[in-house]
Amino acid sequence: MRKSGIVPPLRLCFFMWLVFTIEFYLRIDLGYLGIYPREVSGLIGIVMAPLLHGNFNHLASNTIPLLVLGGSLYFFYPKIAPRVFLHAYFFTNILVWIFGRPFYHIGASGLIYALASFMVFHGLFKRNFKSVIISAIVIFLYGGMAYGLFSFDERISWESHLMGAVVGLASAFTFSKSRS
Repeated sequence: MRKSGIVPPLRLCFFMWLVFTIEFYLRIDLGYLGIYPREVSGLIGIVMAPLLHGNFNHLASNTIPLLVLGGSLYFFYPKIAPRVFLHAYFFTNILVWIFGRPFYHIGASGLIYALASFMVFHGLFKRNFKSVIISAIVIFLYGGMAYGLFSFDERISWESHLMGAVVGLASAFTFSKSRS
């Protein structure tokens, strides 16, 4: 099971790149399928938003952390990884739909923040050697992401970052008692 740890995040990245490629070659913008808070039409974004990216740089900057953090989650915590990943994906987007500013939120950064937050806080809650080391490595590699929680650039969905961090923290607390 550990050898297949990269498969779920790799699948998601494949679909992110597929959607981007379709948008590029057909010259269409599917951004309207993102999360539009508190509008029924924006509910589709809960599923679609992580697959949608505004440009190549946005997509590329989400791909590597998703593969690293998602692959690490499935490799080091295989028993709880599917549930953590689903919480990170769906609960983050649901919270953005409830609390976000009224514009289309797209991208996988909320999911990435949830995964990073989970990995950091799981180590703090679990307090075993493996989890603490993983936590320290994630802080070293992705600690700078904390600045994204306070980015109030109106073009950036800081709400996705914040909600992802909250979901990661809650998931870490929830799953810290279970065997990983």
